[in-house]
Formats: sequence, C-alpha cells, structure tokens
Amino acid sequence: MPKRRKGVQGKYPAPKQGIDFPLILATLAILAFGLIMVLTAGSVRSFNTTSNQNSFFYVMQQLKWAILGGGVAFLMAKLPYRIWRRFSGIVIVLSVVLLVAVLFTSAGQVAKGSARWLKMGPVNVQPSEIAKLAVILFLAHVLDRFPVKKLRDFVIPGAFIILILGLVYKQPDLGTTMVIAITVFAMLWQTQLPTRWFLIAIPSVSIPLFYLIRHTEYQWNRILAWMDPWKYASDLGYQITNAQIAFGSGGIFGVGLGHSLQKYGFLPETYTDMIFAVIGEELGLIGTLFLIGLFVVLYARGFYIARQCEDRFGRLLAFGVTTSLAVQTGMNLAVVTGVMPVTGVTLPLVSYGGSSLVITLAEIGILMNISCYARLNTDLKGIIGEVKSISQ
Repeated sequence: MPKRRKGVQGKYPAPKQGIDFPLILATLAILAFGLIMVLTAGSVRSFNTTSNQNSFFYVMQQLKWAILGGGVAFLMAKLPYRIWRRFSGIVIVLSVVLLVAVLFTSAGQVAKGSARWLKMGPVNVQPSEIAKLAVILFLAHVLDRFPVKKLRDFVIPGAFIILILGLVYKQPDLGTTMVIAITVFAMLWQTQLPTRWFLIAIPSVSIPLFYLIRHTEYQWNRILAWMDPWKYASDLGYQITNAQIAFGSGGIFGVGLGHSLQKYGFLPETYTDMIFAVIGEELGLIGTLFLIGLFVVLYARGFYIARQCEDRFGRLLAFGVTTSLAVQTGMNLAVVTGVMPVTGVTLPLVSYGGSSLVITLAEIGILMNISCYARLNTDLKGIIGEVKSISQ
C-alpha cells in the first residue's frame, strides 16, 4: 500500500515519482518560443499604440502573465488531482456565473463586436477560457462517479454543458465553442459509450450549428472568404490572403527573425490569432516544423500520462486537458494555413493573451500532478516511442 502524507496530501496516496521533465521541458520550450515571437510579431503595433513608443510592451505583459501562470502551474502540480472531484461542481457553476456576467452585466467588455472579457479590478478576464477547464473537470467527475448507461443518465450534466456552449457561442465565440464541443465528444468517446449515441448526437448538434452560422452574417462571410479568399482579398479574405503571403515569403528558411513585413499593418492579429503566419514568414518551414514538433512532444506526453494513469478520473482528466489543447492548436494552425475558416482561437502558449496563457499553464500543472501518480517512461527511448505512437 502506498504511504500517505499529512495535510492536504494526507487524504490521498503519495506520488509514485517526482518531476515529469519531458512535460516541463516541452512546455518551457514552447513558452520561450512564444515569448520571442510575441516580441517580434507585436513590436510594430506595440510601438505604434503605446504613448512612449515602447516596442516591448506586449512581450513584457506576456512575461508577467507567464510568471503568474507558472505560479499557478506550480500550485496545480502540488495539489492532488483527485481533489478536483470535490470542487468540479463549484467550478462549473462559477463558470456559468462568469459567462452570464460577461454577457448581461456592465462588467462585460465588448471589443471588435464580441463580449468576451470581464472587467475584474485592474485586469480583464476571459471567462470562456475558464469554461474550457471547468467543463473538463466536471465531465471527468461525472463520467467517473456516475457511469452513464442510458441516455437519460446524461440529461442533467448535459444541460450544464449545453448551457455553457450556448453562452460561449452567444459572445460570440464560435472557435471556443467548437473546442469545448469536440473535447466533450472525445471524452465521451473515450468512455466507450454506444456508437448510436454519437450517430444521434453529431447531426443533432451540427445541423442547428450550421443553421446558426448560415444566418449569422459575419460567420457566413468567414466561410465565403475561406472558400475563395483571393476573390475577397480586399475585405473578407484579407486576413487569409496575407497569411498566405507571409508563408510564401518565408519559404524554407524564412526572412530572418524580426524581419517580417506582414506585421507592418498588412496582417491583422500578428501577435495573437495569426502569430503562426509570422513564424512562417520569419523562420520559414524549418521554424514552423520545429514548433509543431514541440507540440507533438507535449501532447504525446499528455496522452501517454492519460493512458498510464491508474484511476478513471485521472485518465479522463488528463485525456480531456490534452485533447482540448491539441484541438485548439490544430484549429489555429488550420485557420492560419487556410485549411478551415477563421475561428478566432489562439495558439496555446505562443499567442499573446493573459487568460489563455494562465489557464493553459494551470491545465499543464494538473497534468504534471497526474503524471506523478502514473507509471511513466522517463528515458529518451520511451519518450521517442510516445511521439511515434501519436504520429501514427
């Protein structure tokens, strides 16, 4: 029997192993890469929009959020992950309250037509980022504690999740809505529910969603721009075409770090949603593949932790966190490269944004704690095997 410790840890088994270096090193490498790219991609806008013409404003803000997020990750890594069983209900209710507040109170901050930020003292918080983690915690607890055998068993938990999806979509934030929905479906699939449920659920969700998109002008315009961006290059397709120009300019080796031309007002959101295009322009195909490789290592490790975890709650939690981050990463890369329409999701650990960065690091902190209780490979051969398995 594993020994138990006093204090908070006393209620839970002692960890089987210490620090998960592969997970930490992959995270730190992506985070450092992101800080460098926020510096170069955001320097022009930072210089033009700050009163003292400070080219370092955005990267310094991001560094502050990274330090805060690192502290949160450390705390999450120390807290036994099983403790979230007790608080998952509170977190999901808090998430709903924050989403309602951002939409229906004066504290909600509207920017570029979307009410996504909540004014809380000196900072703006993005409740949809909290909602992503809240849904994962809640669903992992529900599927672990209350095995779903019949469709009616999922009515009440499903109602909470649908409410959150509706509130996030209303902001409007289609990208985050899709990330949450795909993560939920993946977690349900992981529990090996009957296939017929998914055959019913997928059209039940996708058909109404398509109807909403078709009758929401700006979202439908994004689809039109995606289908033929060069036809709408001067307006609707402006973002996509300039991203393609950035990749074309970068070629294999890039134009050099800091030498992007697209960041001089040609490509919108260069340091947030479209930062991957600047990476492609400045560092070329080599730089983009290097970053993608780091993400593959990170997510391979996350799925490996989920597979090796010995209890159902930990497996679902690790799987949900990793899936959510991997889906968001894939969506961002797909948008920037023109594979799918613009959705507005950021690139985890790389794009500028405080709420996104802190919550992402919190999720990785939870993964770190789960890894302490799992039976993992720590040798280089085992890690290479993980990467190969996720690539197949």
